[in-house]
Amino acid sequence: MSENAGEDYDVVLLIEQALSEQDAAQVHSLHEGLVDQGVVYHVLLPLEDAAARIESAMGSLTAGDMLASPTIPMSEVDLDAVRKDCEDRTDSELKQTLDALTKSGAVARGQVVTDPPIDALAAKVAEVDGREAIILTRPHVVAEFFHLDWTSKARRKLGVPILHLLEHETFDEQSEAYGEEGITGL
Repeated sequence: MSENAGEDYDVVLLIEQALSEQDAAQVHSLHEGLVDQGVVYHVLLPLEDAAARIESAMGSLTAGDMLASPTIPMSEVDLDAVRKDCEDRTDSELKQTLDALTKSGAVARGQVVTDPPIDALAAKVAEVDGREAIILTRPHVVAEFFHLDWTSKARRKLGVPILHLLEHETFDEQSEAYGEEGITGL
């Protein structure tokens, strides 16, 4: 349970990258009318996977590139250094997000998560008795089309309202490009 169970309106945010000050202000503006309760934002930022990062970089090589040049032995790739870089970048993005939310006037706590994102979201909603969840992502047209994105998975798993927002876009930009689809209930 949250420290002030019953007093706070706990909102769990699942994000893919650091929120800009504009993102933070927009999220905070959603709850300005809740003067009876203090709103606490619990930010979850998944740790970037070092192995996936290397795999992605190697996957961007074309077949011609791979045939024309010798392969790089994995021993030359310092996976621990890449992992440390991922941890440092994720910690920095979480701090930037918490700072942006605090600057907007919000109370924010956060953590880097290593569990699957929707599992971490569900666990945090249960832990703090969250009243709603907000998922902020970059647009993922293919994943959203097949309902494999975080929002679709969260709708199936959680019993709280889910709000899907696109990072680095104003509410007006989102509604023009995508209609009102991101705002949903249960």
